[in-house]
Amino acid sequence: MKLFCLLLLCCASVVGQDVRRPKVSSVAHIAIFSKDVEASRKFYTGLLGYQEAYKLDQADGKLALTFFKINDRQYIELFPEKESGSDRLNHIALEVEDAEAMRAYLAAKGVAVPERVPKGRTGNLNFTIKDPDGHGVEFVQYLPDSESGKRKGLVMPAARISETMAHVGILVGSLDRAMGFYRDILGFTETWRGSRDDTVLNWVNMKVPDGTDYVEFMLYSELPAPDKRGTAHHLCLFVPDIEKSRTVLKQRTAGVGYTRALEVRTGINRRRQLNLYDPDGTRTELMEPRTVDGAPAPSSKAAPPR
Repeated sequence: MKLFCLLLLCCASVVGQDVRRPKVSSVAHIAIFSKDVEASRKFYTGLLGYQEAYKLDQADGKLALTFFKINDRQYIELFPEKESGSDRLNHIALEVEDAEAMRAYLAAKGVAVPERVPKGRTGNLNFTIKDPDGHGVEFVQYLPDSESGKRKGLVMPAARISETMAHVGILVGSLDRAMGFYRDILGFTETWRGSRDDTVLNWVNMKVPDGTDYVEFMLYSELPAPDKRGTAHHLCLFVPDIEKSRTVLKQRTAGVGYTRALEVRTGINRRRQLNLYDPDGTRTELMEPRTVDGAPAPSSKAAPPR
């Protein structure tokens, strides 16, 4: 009887034990679907200047996905679409110091996780869960002998329009639920809120806990149809001088058949921006890292959509 009671106490102490959250240091990649991979390749290589670092094929030799390298820790992943008219966002990914520790931490917080952390085909440790809005969120631990590790310092041409992915933008239908996951569980911190007209909140920026990258919540009371989400789901690239970037892009447009206007605007966050759209309408936002006058943009006090 004493032994049984001792075992119960030991089990209770394990269940109640605090599990430490491992570091979350960056937005590792955004993965998007493409209807025409060759056309998308022209956009990401010919217009944006990135190089295709490596790719994975299916058993039948068809493309499974391909990787465009922004820097040693950030990529754009491109998948052939599975269904016409579907959401262009496949998933987003966060870099963690220890994927297994993150799996255990999330399990302790009641998040549905896989039974183990597999080593992916690229040689990194990774697993994927769903956030409150159903977006896939991958946690990746980079390993030195992986495909990305083997290319450290390589496949980063000078033609890259940007060397840094500042954030990814995702659709959010409930700010409270999103905060419960990204802030309360993952440890993200809020840095800014924005509104188009000061009556309804439109954006909330959430910084990773152990780095400078962030996830931008695009707030909706009712989420758009899956084929209308490309301009909301997006990636943002920092550029030091938006006008110089525009000049470079203008020299490249004819070669890749890009016909949209290249308009520089100042956003609600008071940073100069230029939006580009791949053949599927997925938006790439070029943005200067500073505001137009160096002063921080004030956060909106508007209420979230209802």
